Amino acid sequence: MTRVGRPGPEVAVTGLGAVSAAGIGVEANWQRVCEGVSAAALDPALDRFGANISCRVPAFDVTALVGSQGRKRSDRTTQLGLLAAREAIADAGLSPGTWDGARVGIVMGTSGGAATSYETEYVRYVEEGPEWVSPLFGITGPMNLLAGFLAIALRAFGPNMVVTTACAAGPTAIGTARHLLQADMCDVVLAGGAEAPLTGMLMSSLVQMGAVSRRVHDPAGASRPFDADRDGMVAAEGAGVLVLERARDAAARGARRRALVAGYGASADGYHLSAPDPEGLGAERAIRQALAEAGLTGADIDHVNAHGSSTPLNDVTEAAVIERLYAAPAVTSTKGVVGHALGAAGALEAVYTVLALEHGLVPPTANLSRQDPRITVDVVAGKPREAAIRAATTHSFGFGGQNAVLAFVRP
Repeated sequence: MTRVGRPGPEVAVTGLGAVSAAGIGVEANWQRVCEGVSAAALDPALDRFGANISCRVPAFDVTALVGSQGRKRSDRTTQLGLLAAREAIADAGLSPGTWDGARVGIVMGTSGGAATSYETEYVRYVEEGPEWVSPLFGITGPMNLLAGFLAIALRAFGPNMVVTTACAAGPTAIGTARHLLQADMCDVVLAGGAEAPLTGMLMSSLVQMGAVSRRVHDPAGASRPFDADRDGMVAAEGAGVLVLERARDAAARGARRRALVAGYGASADGYHLSAPDPEGLGAERAIRQALAEAGLTGADIDHVNAHGSSTPLNDVTEAAVIERLYAAPAVTSTKGVVGHALGAAGALEAVYTVLALEHGLVPPTANLSRQDPRITVDVVAGKPREAAIRAATTHSFGFGGQNAVLAFVRP
C-alpha cells in the first residue's frame, strides 16, 4: 500500500471517548460491539408514541459531570458530548488545566441538537403559558451551545462550532477538524458528535415515516443491518469524541497515535429528502474523495464500517456501492448493537473504526442471521473476525442526501 495523498501535515487520533447504549466509556463500548449483543430494549417512556424500542445510554451522575448549575444550563445532548470529550482528553494524555486553550478547537456534530429541551419547553408553552417557559431555554436550546458549553467546561478558546449534516454530522465534524489542524488554526481539536433524540415528537415522526423497526416482540433483534428481515432502524442516543493533533506534534510530546485520519470526503445526493439516490452516486463521490485525499484506492481498504442503518433502501444501495468501489473489505455495521444515534452515529463509528485498526479485529454485525440475497459483500456476522487491517473507511449518510466518509490508516 503506497499512499500519495494531498500535501499537508498528517493528522493523528490521540484520544477516544464513547458513550452509547453499549456502555459509558470506550472499553465498555468496544467489548459490547465485539460481542455483537444488541443493546436495544423496550422503552416504556415511548409507549404512547408507537416507537417503544430504543437504545438509551446507561444512567450516570449528571451533577458530578457538570455541577448543579451546569445541569440546569445544558441539554442532555450536551451532557453526553461532555462525558465523551472528557474521556477522550484523558486518553490523549492532555489536561484543560495545562494546555494552551487558545490553540484548542472544538467541532461537534448533531442532527436534532437540544431535542429534549425543545420538547420540554414547548409542552410548558402550550399547556401552562409563555410565562412558564424557562429563561434558560435560550442557552440550552440553540445548537451551537453543544460546542459552546464544552468550550467553557474544557477551557478551549480556539475555533468553536457545531455542524449539522443529519446522520453524517460526526464525520463532517472530524473532517472539518482535520482541515483546521492542517491550516494551523489549532494544535488540538476535539471532534465528534452527540445526540439525545429520544423524544416523543421526533419518535412519532419517525414512526409515521416508517423509518423505525416495529419488531416489538423482539426488541433486541430489531436493528438488523443487511439482514433479509430488517424493517427499520432503532433510534439511539450517544456521543463519540476524538482528540485530533498533527501527527508530528503528537510524536514530539510522546503521545500515542492511535490512527491517522488520512482522508475525508463529503457530498450531496441532490435526489430526495429522505431516500438515498438509488444508484448511490452521492455516496460514491464521498468515498472516492476520501480515498483520493488519503492516496488510496478501493483495493487498499481492508475494512468498512458501513452506515448500515437496517432500513430496506439504504442497506441495499450502500452494499452495491461497496461492491463497486472496493475489492474485498470486511464489512460491518455496529448499529446492530448500539442502534442509530443520528448525528452521533458516525462519530461513534469513527471510534469503532480506529479500534478495529488498532486491534486487527472487525466486530460482527449483530442480528445478521440471513443476509439479504441482493447484498453480496462480505458482511462479518456471528463473531469478531481477526484481520490485518492497514486502512479502513467509515460511511455516514443522512436525510437530505448528505454524505460523509472518513479514511483511517495505521500510523
